[in-house]
Amino acid sequence: MTTIKDIAQAAGVSPATVSRVLNYDQSLSVSDQTRKKIFDTAEQLNYRKLRKKSKKQRSQTQRIAIIEWYTEQEELDDLYYHSIRLGLEKKAQVLGYDIVRIFNNDSLRQLEEADGIAALGKFSPKQIRELQQFRRPLVFVDSDTLSQGHSCVTTDFEHSVIEVLDYFLAQDLSGIGMIAGQEQTADKTVQLPDQRLTTFRTYLSEKGLYRPDWVKAGRFSSESGYQLMKELIEQQSQLPPAFFISSDALAVGALRALQEAGISVPQEVQIVSFNDTSLAKYIFPTLSTVTVFTEEMGRQAVRILDQELKSETETVPYMVKLGTKLTIRESSR
Repeated sequence: MTTIKDIAQAAGVSPATVSRVLNYDQSLSVSDQTRKKIFDTAEQLNYRKLRKKSKKQRSQTQRIAIIEWYTEQEELDDLYYHSIRLGLEKKAQVLGYDIVRIFNNDSLRQLEEADGIAALGKFSPKQIRELQQFRRPLVFVDSDTLSQGHSCVTTDFEHSVIEVLDYFLAQDLSGIGMIAGQEQTADKTVQLPDQRLTTFRTYLSEKGLYRPDWVKAGRFSSESGYQLMKELIEQQSQLPPAFFISSDALAVGALRALQEAGISVPQEVQIVSFNDTSLAKYIFPTLSTVTVFTEEMGRQAVRILDQELKSETETVPYMVKLGTKLTIRESSR
């Protein structure tokens, strides 16, 4: 397993700096460039070595444009999309494609030089129509766009959330809380519900176990997780013994709030988060989490584009929905 020392050596920084960056230590003064280097290194050291390029690869290099619904700064605050993007880039490199990288607020003019487009995140109908105007093969990652005529790669949220809840319920716990995420499309025009919260509410309500006062929602960031858990601690005379948290970044912040309040994890409160980014493995205690196969999401998106670029006939849009795995570590029993 890759250690903090390995990451520090590869990134050219101290192990203490790596630890504090991965824990989103707000008191640490470090440049975004250094943070990005540490996050990139942590992800890359967990990837398998790339296969050598095939002799059969095309002689003329084509380009795949990756459009992120986040700005580069926002991506650093939520490593989920950072991880998907790296997986996509790795697969594109193996297949011999060049990459055009476009973050939110960047000009779309670069798409004129691209042969295919992979759109990462949540985009409004208006933004999808804008991308369609470039008349390039187009695939969406982490959005269900089949109804709009585009292939997509998604994750099975429903069954993964139920697996977490069943894990808690099997311990006969007296209650389960949740910290959920709130999102908007990249152009801020459409509010998006957290599918994990929808499943959480429905499943526990059917069992008569849903407590709305044990649920908070906010931005997918460490600072938001910290503030939301702090509010719960201040508002509740007693916290539930378990929390499901919608992302690792939110969980890192929530964990910090619990530690500041002297509430031990997992002895008093268990935590299971979602995504299993590099953050989950390098904080203390290490996070139990739903492992989302982000690298494979990126690979599948490139495969779809590769098929469309090679096809001589019109292709039919389809969805690839990937399963997940519950990974138990130190933050739960």
